[in-house]
Amino acid sequence: MHRINTKSSSSASSVFVLHNGTIITMDPQSRVFLDGAIVIEDDRIKAIGHSRDILIQFSSLSPKLEDLNGQILLPGFINTHVHTSQQLARGLADDVDLMTWLHHRIWPYESNMTEEDSYISTLLCGLELIHSGVTCFAEAGGQHVSGMARAVEELGLRACLAESIMDSGQGLPEAWAKRTTEQCIQHVAEIPYENQFVVDTRGVDHGTVSYLEKIKLLDQNLLSAHTVWVNEDEVNFLSRAGVKVSHCPAAAMRALGFAPIREMLDAGICVSLGTDGASINNRMSIVDEMYLASLINRGREVFYKGTTDPTTLPAETILKMATTDGARSVLWDEEIGSLEVGKKADMIVVNPSSWTMVPLHDCISSLVYSMRTENIVSVMCNGQWIMKDLQILTVDEREVISMAKLASAELLKRTGIKIPMRMNVM
Repeated sequence: MHRINTKSSSSASSVFVLHNGTIITMDPQSRVFLDGAIVIEDDRIKAIGHSRDILIQFSSLSPKLEDLNGQILLPGFINTHVHTSQQLARGLADDVDLMTWLHHRIWPYESNMTEEDSYISTLLCGLELIHSGVTCFAEAGGQHVSGMARAVEELGLRACLAESIMDSGQGLPEAWAKRTTEQCIQHVAEIPYENQFVVDTRGVDHGTVSYLEKIKLLDQNLLSAHTVWVNEDEVNFLSRAGVKVSHCPAAAMRALGFAPIREMLDAGICVSLGTDGASINNRMSIVDEMYLASLINRGREVFYKGTTDPTTLPAETILKMATTDGARSVLWDEEIGSLEVGKKADMIVVNPSSWTMVPLHDCISSLVYSMRTENIVSVMCNGQWIMKDLQILTVDEREVISMAKLASAELLKRTGIKIPMRMNVM
């Protein structure tokens, strides 16, 4: 895994203050400052408190002041399961079963990618991540990590990058099949077929998690994606080992199933949120995933118990999944995930004064149930604004979109994939 830290400015030390805003810290005390201010020096948080106190305390430094005008400031979101190299495949595999999705769409697509394709795909994905308030993401595996890294540095994001590799499987592209078993890692317990395969070939009672427990691979540095088809014993295995889980509600509803998230949380498992890739989700918005997480898990309660429970995964729990628990999942919680003195200055500004969020009776619940991507107006990563007033500052959005249109068309030609017409196209 490659970890990418964005570079802070090389200029002399500077202090600036954001004030007159609602600051949701997500710190251990869950503090919220209704008229709050935050002091940033270089790439770190220097102080947090009430606006009046902060402005008096730091006036002698003549800091640069920025009035938030009552907007909401909170930690940048952390997306713990993204496939950046699948962004150019958005719409390529809609409404097909998972095996068709893999064997006839995504594997042919990814095996034909060049490093430049991966670079452009990651740039395009990054635009959507930034607009949805993400300052850090975990790449779940794709092609040409060097291309991803180049794009991440240009975007100004923070990321954990990984390559997708495998050495066996029906329909596997020839180039991938050459790799050895020792080089290869799989995702965990995504579908029933995977569990049955493991039971049949690995001598365990249930599936992938049981096998990983058997070979002593479960540990606190393992981030398990999806983790849908697990039983009670396997939830306990994950809990005892300190394994983290990335919950991807949209992808789960579309192709995988209902993960036992409430049971995992009750067992003390750290659960964060991910979008998965654009080829299975289409939307790379962690804002959407927060809303969906609240719905899918309450719907699951009705399905299994026959009764509703509106208190399942309340708004504050879901907000933690997108911030502090996201940071824990990528083992970066000492630096990011909350607004605390000494931590990195990764934060977002939300404008609640639009038809999507007015009236604002409860700012915490509104962030989860009412906020849309367009409410996120500014994004800071590592002390640098990477989006200001809805304008991304690090790359040219129009140029990236133009590059993506051309690259995706050329890639589709190379793969030979034919997308059937759904209607009578004239």
